[in-house]
Amino acid sequence: MKYYLIAGEASGDLHAANLMKALKVEDPQAEFRFWGGDLMQAQGGTMVKHYRELAFMGFAEVVANLGTILKNIKICKKDISAFKPDRIIFIDYPGFNLRIAKWAKQNNYNTHYYISPQIWAWKEGRIKDIKAAVDSMYVILPFEKDFYEKKHNFPVHFVGHPLIDAIAGREQISPKDFREEHNLDDKPIIALLPGSRKQEIAKMLDVMLALTSNYPDYQFVIAGAPSQTKVYYKTFIKQNNVKFVANKTYDLLSVSHAALVTSGTATLETALFKVPQVVCYKGSRISYEIGKRVIKLKYISLVNLILDKEVVTELIQTEFNPKRLKEELDKILDEQHRATLFLEYYDLEQKLGGKGASRKTAELISKTN
Repeated sequence: MKYYLIAGEASGDLHAANLMKALKVEDPQAEFRFWGGDLMQAQGGTMVKHYRELAFMGFAEVVANLGTILKNIKICKKDISAFKPDRIIFIDYPGFNLRIAKWAKQNNYNTHYYISPQIWAWKEGRIKDIKAAVDSMYVILPFEKDFYEKKHNFPVHFVGHPLIDAIAGREQISPKDFREEHNLDDKPIIALLPGSRKQEIAKMLDVMLALTSNYPDYQFVIAGAPSQTKVYYKTFIKQNNVKFVANKTYDLLSVSHAALVTSGTATLETALFKVPQVVCYKGSRISYEIGKRVIKLKYISLVNLILDKEVVTELIQTEFNPKRLKEELDKILDEQHRATLFLEYYDLEQKLGGKGASRKTAELISKTN
Protein backbone atom coordinates (compact mmCIF):
# COMPACT_ATOMS: atom_id res chain seq x y z
CA MET A 1 0.00 0.00 0.00
CA LYS A 2 0.93 3.64 -0.36
CA TYR A 3 1.31 5.67 2.84
CA TYR A 4 1.51 9.46 3.11
CA LEU A 5 2.82 10.70 6.49
CA ILE A 6 3.03 14.24 7.86
CA ALA A 7 5.25 15.07 10.85
CA GLY A 8 6.13 18.68 11.64
CA GLU A 9 8.86 18.52 14.29
CA ALA A 10 11.73 16.43 15.68
CA SER A 11 9.64 14.25 18.02
CA GLY A 12 7.18 13.54 15.22
CA ASP A 13 10.06 12.51 12.97
CA LEU A 14 11.20 9.99 15.59
CA HIS A 15 7.78 8.42 16.15
CA ALA A 16 6.86 8.42 12.47
CA ALA A 17 10.16 6.72 11.60
CA ASN A 18 9.49 3.94 14.09
CA LEU A 19 5.96 3.60 12.75
CA MET A 20 7.30 3.32 9.19
CA LYS A 21 9.69 0.61 10.32
CA ALA A 22 6.78 -1.31 11.87
CA LEU A 23 4.58 -0.77 8.78
CA LYS A 24 7.25 -2.38 6.60
CA VAL A 25 6.95 -5.52 8.72
CA GLU A 26 3.16 -5.57 8.38
CA ASP A 27 3.22 -4.55 4.71
CA PRO A 28 6.46 -5.47 2.92
CA GLN A 29 5.24 -3.62 -0.20
CA ALA A 30 4.76 -0.36 1.72
CA GLU A 31 5.54 2.78 -0.28
CA PHE A 32 6.12 6.02 1.65
CA ARG A 33 5.91 9.69 0.81
CA PHE A 34 6.17 12.15 3.67
CA TRP A 35 6.80 15.48 5.31
CA GLY A 36 9.26 14.84 8.13
CA GLY A 37 12.94 14.53 8.89
CA ASP A 38 16.15 12.56 8.66
CA LEU A 39 14.94 9.60 10.74
CA MET A 40 11.96 9.10 8.43
CA GLN A 41 14.25 9.45 5.43
CA ALA A 42 16.40 6.62 6.79
CA GLN A 43 13.37 4.33 6.55
CA GLY A 44 13.05 4.97 2.81
CA GLY A 45 10.50 6.69 0.63
CA THR A 46 10.34 10.26 -0.65
CA MET A 47 10.54 13.36 1.51
CA VAL A 48 8.51 16.30 0.27
CA LYS A 49 9.62 18.85 2.88
CA HIS A 50 11.82 18.71 5.99
CA TYR A 51 10.23 19.70 9.29
CA ARG A 52 12.84 22.45 9.62
CA GLU A 53 10.74 24.36 7.08
CA LEU A 54 7.56 23.85 9.11
CA ALA A 55 8.43 24.41 12.79
CA PHE A 56 6.97 27.71 13.97
CA MET A 57 6.58 28.16 17.73
CA GLY A 58 3.96 30.21 19.57
CA PHE A 59 1.07 32.44 18.56
CA ALA A 60 3.16 35.42 17.44
CA GLU A 61 5.55 33.29 15.39
CA VAL A 62 2.70 31.49 13.62
CA VAL A 63 1.06 34.80 12.69
CA ALA A 64 4.35 36.15 11.37
CA ASN A 65 4.80 33.09 9.14
CA LEU A 66 1.18 32.65 8.08
CA GLY A 67 1.94 33.15 4.40
CA THR A 68 4.49 30.32 4.41
CA ILE A 69 2.13 28.01 6.31
CA LEU A 70 -0.73 28.58 3.85
CA LYS A 71 1.61 28.00 0.92
CA ASN A 72 2.75 24.70 2.46
CA ILE A 73 -0.85 23.57 2.96
CA LYS A 74 -1.53 24.18 -0.73
CA ILE A 75 1.61 22.27 -1.73
CA CYS A 76 0.67 19.36 0.53
CA LYS A 77 -2.85 18.98 -0.90
CA LYS A 78 -1.52 19.02 -4.46
CA ASP A 79 1.15 16.45 -3.59
CA ILE A 80 -1.34 14.08 -1.94
CA SER A 81 -3.61 14.32 -4.98
CA ALA A 82 -0.71 13.34 -7.24
CA PHE A 83 0.47 10.45 -5.00
CA LYS A 84 -3.02 9.00 -4.32
CA PRO A 85 -2.15 7.22 -1.03
CA ASP A 86 -4.13 4.33 0.45
CA ARG A 87 -3.54 5.75 3.94
CA ILE A 88 -2.75 9.25 5.17
CA ILE A 89 -1.13 9.26 8.61
CA PHE A 90 -0.95 12.48 10.63
CA ILE A 91 1.56 12.70 13.48
CA ASP A 92 0.62 15.39 16.04
CA TYR A 93 1.29 18.90 14.53
CA PRO A 94 -2.41 19.84 14.65
CA GLY A 95 -2.46 23.36 13.22
CA PHE A 96 -1.28 22.00 9.87
CA ASN A 97 -2.50 18.40 10.01
CA LEU A 98 -6.12 19.07 10.91
CA ARG A 99 -6.47 21.36 7.91
CA ILE A 100 -5.10 18.65 5.65
CA ALA A 101 -7.23 15.99 7.37
CA LYS A 102 -10.45 17.94 6.75
CA TRP A 103 -9.61 18.31 3.05
CA ALA A 104 -8.48 14.66 2.82
CA LYS A 105 -11.71 13.32 4.29
CA GLN A 106 -13.76 15.45 1.91
CA ASN A 107 -11.79 13.85 -0.91
CA ASN A 108 -12.42 10.31 0.38
CA TYR A 109 -8.92 9.50 1.63
CA ASN A 110 -8.47 7.03 4.50
CA THR A 111 -7.23 9.14 7.45
CA HIS A 112 -5.31 8.06 10.55
CA TYR A 113 -4.03 10.23 13.38
CA TYR A 114 -1.08 8.89 15.41
CA ILE A 115 -0.28 10.87 18.55
CA SER A 116 -3.30 12.99 19.31
CA PRO A 117 -3.22 16.77 19.26
CA GLN A 118 -3.28 17.97 22.85
CA ILE A 119 -6.86 19.21 22.66
CA TRP A 120 -7.26 18.26 26.32
CA ALA A 121 -4.93 21.21 27.02
CA TRP A 122 -6.42 23.83 24.74
CA LYS A 123 -8.64 24.20 21.68
CA GLU A 124 -10.93 21.42 22.86
CA GLY A 125 -13.34 22.57 20.16
CA ARG A 126 -11.08 20.81 17.67
CA ILE A 127 -12.86 17.59 18.66
CA LYS A 128 -15.52 18.48 16.06
CA ASP A 129 -12.90 18.59 13.32
CA ILE A 130 -11.33 15.34 14.52
CA LYS A 131 -14.66 13.51 14.57
CA ALA A 132 -15.44 14.76 11.08
CA ALA A 133 -12.03 14.23 9.50
CA VAL A 134 -10.26 11.32 11.23
CA ASP A 135 -11.17 7.67 10.60
CA SER A 136 -8.92 6.28 13.36
CA MET A 137 -7.12 7.96 16.26
CA TYR A 138 -4.19 6.34 18.11
CA VAL A 139 -3.44 7.92 21.50
CA ILE A 140 -0.27 7.49 23.55
CA LEU A 141 -1.15 8.95 26.96
CA PRO A 142 -3.35 6.95 29.33
CA PHE A 143 -5.73 9.77 30.22
CA GLU A 144 -6.44 10.54 26.55
CA LYS A 145 -8.62 7.44 26.05
CA ASP A 146 -11.09 8.57 28.73
CA PHE A 147 -10.97 12.12 27.40
CA TYR A 148 -12.03 11.05 23.92
CA GLU A 149 -14.36 8.18 24.74
CA LYS A 150 -16.08 9.24 27.95
CA LYS A 151 -16.14 12.98 27.46
CA HIS A 152 -16.57 13.18 23.68
CA ASN A 153 -17.96 9.78 22.64
CA PHE A 154 -15.22 9.24 20.06
CA PRO A 155 -13.60 5.76 20.05
CA VAL A 156 -9.79 5.75 20.03
CA HIS A 157 -6.98 3.22 20.37
CA PHE A 158 -4.60 3.54 23.34
CA VAL A 159 -1.37 2.00 22.00
CA GLY A 160 1.11 2.96 24.73
CA HIS A 161 3.88 5.52 24.42
CA PRO A 162 6.34 5.10 21.51
CA LEU A 163 9.18 6.64 23.51
CA ILE A 164 9.46 3.40 25.48
CA ASP A 165 10.22 1.54 22.24
CA ALA A 166 12.48 4.28 20.93
CA ILE A 167 14.60 4.19 24.08
CA ALA A 168 14.67 0.39 24.37
CA GLY A 169 15.53 -0.09 20.70
CA ARG A 170 18.32 2.45 20.36
CA GLU A 171 21.91 1.45 19.64
CA GLN A 172 23.69 1.81 22.95
CA ILE A 173 27.19 3.05 23.62
CA SER A 174 29.14 2.44 26.81
CA PRO A 175 29.51 5.43 29.16
CA LYS A 176 33.29 5.24 28.82
CA ASP A 177 33.17 5.28 25.02
CA PHE A 178 30.64 8.10 24.97
CA ARG A 179 32.78 10.28 27.22
CA GLU A 180 35.90 9.59 25.17
CA GLU A 181 34.13 10.23 21.86
CA HIS A 182 32.90 13.64 22.99
CA ASN A 183 35.92 14.71 25.02
CA LEU A 184 34.10 14.58 28.37
CA ASP A 185 35.92 14.04 31.65
CA ASP A 186 34.86 11.92 34.63
CA LYS A 187 32.90 14.67 36.43
CA PRO A 188 29.13 14.07 36.81
CA ILE A 189 27.18 15.43 33.85
CA ILE A 190 24.36 17.95 34.02
CA ALA A 191 22.56 17.81 30.68
CA LEU A 192 21.09 20.98 29.17
CA LEU A 193 18.14 20.40 26.83
CA PRO A 194 17.16 23.89 25.60
CA GLY A 195 14.68 22.75 22.94
CA SER A 196 14.91 22.22 19.21
CA ARG A 197 13.75 25.54 17.72
CA LYS A 198 15.89 28.67 17.55
CA GLN A 199 13.21 30.69 19.37
CA GLU A 200 13.34 28.25 22.30
CA ILE A 201 17.10 27.94 22.43
CA ALA A 202 17.62 31.71 22.38
CA LYS A 203 15.33 32.14 25.40
CA MET A 204 16.47 29.10 27.39
CA LEU A 205 20.18 28.53 26.96
CA ASP A 206 21.62 31.76 28.36
CA VAL A 207 19.75 31.28 31.64
CA MET A 208 20.81 27.64 31.89
CA LEU A 209 24.45 28.50 31.22
CA ALA A 210 24.41 31.27 33.84
CA LEU A 211 24.60 28.57 36.53
CA THR A 212 27.73 26.80 35.41
CA SER A 213 30.26 28.76 37.48
CA ASN A 214 28.44 27.64 40.65
CA TYR A 215 29.16 23.97 40.00
CA PRO A 216 32.90 23.43 39.41
CA ASP A 217 32.59 19.73 40.34
CA TYR A 218 30.19 19.08 37.46
CA GLN A 219 30.37 19.41 33.70
CA PHE A 220 27.46 20.82 31.70
CA VAL A 221 26.70 19.29 28.31
CA ILE A 222 24.33 20.86 25.79
CA ALA A 223 22.17 18.42 23.85
CA GLY A 224 22.21 19.75 20.30
CA ALA A 225 19.03 19.22 18.26
CA PRO A 226 19.33 17.80 14.73
CA SER A 227 17.48 20.83 13.36
CA GLN A 228 20.24 23.30 14.43
CA THR A 229 23.92 23.70 13.61
CA LYS A 230 26.82 23.45 16.03
CA VAL A 231 27.83 26.97 15.02
CA TYR A 232 24.53 28.33 16.34
CA TYR A 233 24.98 26.74 19.77
CA LYS A 234 28.59 27.88 20.01
CA THR A 235 27.46 31.52 20.01
CA PHE A 236 26.03 30.95 23.51
CA ILE A 237 29.00 29.14 25.10
CA LYS A 238 31.44 31.32 27.02
CA GLN A 239 32.20 29.00 29.95
CA ASN A 240 34.97 26.45 30.33
CA ASN A 241 32.99 23.60 31.90
CA VAL A 242 30.43 23.44 29.09
CA LYS A 243 30.56 20.92 26.26
CA PHE A 244 28.32 20.31 23.27
CA VAL A 245 27.04 17.02 21.86
CA ALA A 246 25.08 17.07 18.61
CA ASN A 247 22.11 14.78 17.93
CA LYS A 248 22.96 12.30 20.71
CA THR A 249 20.37 13.23 23.32
CA TYR A 250 19.56 9.66 24.36
CA ASP A 251 23.23 8.74 24.75
CA LEU A 252 23.73 11.91 26.78
CA LEU A 253 20.77 11.23 29.07
CA SER A 254 21.97 7.68 29.64
CA VAL A 255 25.10 9.05 31.37
CA SER A 256 23.65 12.19 32.97
CA HIS A 257 23.35 12.86 36.70
CA ALA A 258 20.75 15.62 36.33
CA ALA A 259 19.15 17.74 33.61
CA LEU A 260 17.64 21.14 32.91
CA VAL A 261 14.95 20.54 30.33
CA THR A 262 12.76 22.76 28.17
CA SER A 263 9.11 21.75 28.45
CA GLY A 264 7.99 19.31 25.77
CA THR A 265 8.58 15.67 24.87
CA ALA A 266 12.09 15.92 26.33
CA THR A 267 10.67 16.03 29.87
CA LEU A 268 9.21 12.56 29.38
CA GLU A 269 12.36 11.26 27.68
CA THR A 270 14.45 12.49 30.60
CA ALA A 271 12.14 10.79 33.09
CA LEU A 272 12.27 7.48 31.19
CA PHE A 273 16.06 7.61 31.45
CA LYS A 274 15.56 8.10 35.21
CA VAL A 275 17.40 11.44 35.24
CA PRO A 276 16.29 14.00 37.89
CA GLN A 277 15.25 17.19 36.12
CA VAL A 278 14.02 20.75 36.37
CA VAL A 279 11.46 21.65 33.72
CA CYS A 280 11.87 25.10 32.16
CA TYR A 281 9.79 27.24 29.86
CA LYS A 282 9.94 30.81 28.61
CA GLY A 283 8.13 32.11 25.54
CA SER A 284 7.67 35.50 23.98
CA ARG A 285 5.63 37.84 26.17
CA ILE A 286 2.65 37.94 23.83
CA SER A 287 2.61 34.16 23.27
CA TYR A 288 2.82 33.55 27.01
CA GLU A 289 0.04 35.99 27.88
CA ILE A 290 -2.27 34.49 25.28
CA GLY A 291 -1.38 30.92 26.25
CA LYS A 292 -1.97 31.60 29.94
CA ARG A 293 -5.55 32.55 29.14
CA VAL A 294 -6.44 29.61 26.90
CA ILE A 295 -4.49 26.60 28.21
CA LYS A 296 -6.47 24.73 30.85
CA LEU A 297 -3.80 22.68 32.62
CA LYS A 298 -2.36 22.50 36.11
CA TYR A 299 1.04 21.51 34.70
CA ILE A 300 3.05 21.92 31.51
CA SER A 301 5.31 18.85 31.72
CA LEU A 302 4.14 15.44 30.57
CA VAL A 303 5.62 13.88 33.70
CA ASN A 304 3.35 15.86 36.01
CA LEU A 305 0.34 15.60 33.69
CA ILE A 306 0.49 11.80 33.50
CA LEU A 307 1.03 11.37 37.24
CA ASP A 308 -1.47 14.17 37.99
CA LYS A 309 0.77 15.77 40.60
CA GLU A 310 3.89 17.90 40.77
CA VAL A 311 6.73 15.42 40.66
CA VAL A 312 9.22 17.61 38.78
CA THR A 313 9.47 21.34 39.39
CA GLU A 314 8.29 23.60 36.58
CA LEU A 315 9.87 27.05 36.22
CA ILE A 316 7.69 29.06 33.87
CA GLN A 317 8.31 32.50 32.35
CA THR A 318 9.49 34.91 35.12
CA GLU A 319 10.14 31.99 37.48
CA PHE A 320 12.69 30.75 34.98
CA ASN A 321 15.65 32.82 36.17
CA PRO A 322 19.16 31.96 37.43
CA LYS A 323 18.27 32.26 41.13
CA ARG A 324 15.26 29.93 41.01
CA LEU A 325 16.99 27.56 38.63
CA LYS A 326 19.94 27.19 41.01
CA GLU A 327 17.60 26.49 43.94
CA GLU A 328 15.87 23.71 42.04
CA LEU A 329 19.07 22.25 40.61
CA ASP A 330 20.48 22.01 44.14
CA LYS A 331 17.39 20.01 45.13
CA ILE A 332 17.76 17.42 42.39
CA LEU A 333 21.43 16.99 43.26
CA ASP A 334 20.41 16.04 46.82
CA GLU A 335 20.45 12.25 47.27
CA GLN A 336 17.27 12.04 49.36
CA HIS A 337 15.27 14.06 46.85
CA ARG A 338 16.67 11.98 44.00
CA ALA A 339 15.54 8.74 45.64
CA THR A 340 11.96 10.02 45.79
CA LEU A 341 12.08 11.06 42.14
CA PHE A 342 13.27 7.61 41.05
CA LEU A 343 10.22 5.99 42.68
CA GLU A 344 7.91 8.44 40.93
CA TYR A 345 9.61 7.76 37.60
CA TYR A 346 8.98 4.04 38.06
CA ASP A 347 5.25 4.68 38.56
CA LEU A 348 5.25 6.88 35.47
CA GLU A 349 6.64 4.11 33.27
CA GLN A 350 3.99 1.67 34.50
CA LYS A 351 1.22 4.09 33.53
CA LEU A 352 2.54 4.43 29.99
CA GLY A 353 1.52 0.93 28.99
CA GLY A 354 4.75 -0.88 28.16
CA LYS A 355 6.42 -1.62 24.85
CA GLY A 356 4.91 -2.05 21.40
CA ALA A 357 3.23 1.26 20.48
CA SER A 358 4.61 1.39 16.94
CA ARG A 359 3.84 -2.27 16.26
CA LYS A 360 0.27 -2.01 17.59
CA THR A 361 -0.39 1.12 15.55
CA ALA A 362 1.08 -0.36 12.37
CA GLU A 363 -1.09 -3.47 12.74
CA LEU A 364 -4.23 -1.38 13.17
CA ILE A 365 -3.45 0.97 10.29
CA SER A 366 -2.49 -1.73 7.80
CA LYS A 367 -5.58 -3.85 8.55
CA THR A 368 -8.14 -1.04 8.45
CA ASN A 369 -10.62 -1.30 5.60
